[in-house]
Amino acid sequence: MNNTRKTTNYKKINNINIVRKKKKKNLYAYADIILIIIIILAVVLFFKTRDNNNNNSENTNSIENEKYYKEENKERYLSYQEKNKKWNIEKIITYVNIGLDQDYYTNVKDSPNKYTNIVLVNKYYYLGEDYVPKNLTKISNRYAISEDKYMEHDAAIAFEDMAKAAQKDGYQIVAVSTYRSYKYQTTLYNNYVSKDGEEKADKYSARPGYSEHQTGLAVDVSNNKKSYTKFGETEEFNWMQDNCYKYGFILRYTEENEFITGYINEPWHYRYVGIDIATYIHNNPMTFEEYYVKFLEK
Repeated sequence: MNNTRKTTNYKKINNINIVRKKKKKNLYAYADIILIIIIILAVVLFFKTRDNNNNNSENTNSIENEKYYKEENKERYLSYQEKNKKWNIEKIITYVNIGLDQDYYTNVKDSPNKYTNIVLVNKYYYLGEDYVPKNLTKISNRYAISEDKYMEHDAAIAFEDMAKAAQKDGYQIVAVSTYRSYKYQTTLYNNYVSKDGEEKADKYSARPGYSEHQTGLAVDVSNNKKSYTKFGETEEFNWMQDNCYKYGFILRYTEENEFITGYINEPWHYRYVGIDIATYIHNNPMTFEEYYVKFLEK
């Protein structure tokens, strides 16, 4: 009996040792697998990091070589590019230089080139309360709906020449709204806000100090038959599309460019920029913002 028990105990102990050895081997095997996985992940992470660094380096080099690159905007370019990966470098740089990577009416700056035909006024550039054009000139009653329509001198002359040319072709172009003072724009904008709320009003009306009308270079027009808001439905609108650039005017706010200008389509709103710039924009469709950051901004 004792020998039998000893044999049985020995077998048990031997089985336990065998099981332990198997478990130990399994643990080693698991450890090896885990180690292999860690090594693979480390290699993948290494190459991914390297590729990202290379891509960032390539993006940085590509951006820095772009014609309109500005060193102070470098981080903004990279951040905006990360959010808009389908856009090319030129578009990224142009839009950041305009300010479109930031909310409207933030990071506001003083309007550049004041008292000139190329002054930039939008939701990032501000004229100020005291800005009044130096050479306001009255528009002839023949080309305005009332006697109180004034524009900056060169713009006024160009508008009258344009209206005369339209008249010769059998069309009628009249000024509905021209220069507006800061005070007038304040009243107008506040009325719109009271009616529709700030968010909606901002889409069709400029805040005080941010209106092109304050420059004396902008004009809202009609054909003196329909409301100016219906101007896009008239034959006069088509005539303006074909001819306004010849007199230095551009259609300022269009539906396709709402993202850039921040304003809804306004077929009646024209801005005087001079014949050379207007002709270029006519031949190479773009907003004044895009033209400005490409050709006028220092």
